[in-house]
Amino acid sequence: MKTLLVIGIGAGNPDYITMQAVKALNRADVFFLMDKGQSKDSLIDLRREICERYITEPGYRFVEAHSPERERGDVDYAQSVDDLNRAKQATFERLINDEVADGQIGGFLVWGDPALYDSTVRILQAILASGRCAFEFEVIPGITSVQALAAQHKVPLNRIGRSFEVTTGRRLATGKASDADSLVVMLDAQDAYQQVADRDTEIYWGAYLGTPDEILIQGPLREVADEIERVRKAARAQHGWIMDTYLLRKPE
Repeated sequence: MKTLLVIGIGAGNPDYITMQAVKALNRADVFFLMDKGQSKDSLIDLRREICERYITEPGYRFVEAHSPERERGDVDYAQSVDDLNRAKQATFERLINDEVADGQIGGFLVWGDPALYDSTVRILQAILASGRCAFEFEVIPGITSVQALAAQHKVPLNRIGRSFEVTTGRRLATGKASDADSLVVMLDAQDAYQQVADRDTEIYWGAYLGTPDEILIQGPLREVADEIERVRKAARAQHGWIMDTYLLRKPE
C-alpha cells in the first residue's frame, strides 16, 4: 500500500517545524512540490531548505508539478473553487499513480497547517472516494499564520470569556463575519478592514510571517489602516505575491 504524509511546515520560519514533522520528513521517499509560478519560487525554496535541514538520510527526491490556479475576475467564486479543486485532484492523482510505488511514502509539504485554509486533505479524501487511487494517508499538524501572528504581536487571540472567529476578507467585505469580540481575517485581497465602522477597533496585521521579509503593524484602525494598505500594496509589488493575516479586536 502507498502512504502519503500531509505535513504542516509552519508559517515560513524553518524553526516552526515540529518534532512530529521532522520524523515524518525522514520517512518520505518523495516530496511533491507544487509550482505556483516564478514569483513564488521562494515558497518552493523554503520547502527544499526544510528538507535539507531536517532530513538526515539521503535518498529522497523531489517532484515538481504545476499547481492549477483559480479563475479570477467576474466569475462565480464557489464554482471557481470547485473547478480549481477538480484540477488539483487530477494533478494529485497523476503524481500518486506515477511517482509513488507500492510500499513507498510520498509527502505533501503544506504551508501552515493542513487543517486550516488548505485543500490537500479534502482533495485526498475525494481521490480515495473516486476509487481511482489506493493509499493511506496521515496528517501532521503545523504552526499556522494565525498562531505566528499572535506570537509576533505578543497578544492572545481571545479575551477571557469572549469568543473569536477565523474568517476571510471576502466574508468581512460582504458583511458576513460574525459579531465576535476578536476576528482573525485571512485571505483579504480587498483591504476589507477599511470597511470596519468602528475606527477605534485595534488591528494586529502581519505579512510574510516567520520569514526574513516579515512586516508587522499594530494600532487603532483610524491610525494605521491607510498605512497597512500602502505597505501591503508596495510589498505585493515588490515580491509578486503576499500572504498576510490580521486580528481585529473591539475596543474595551
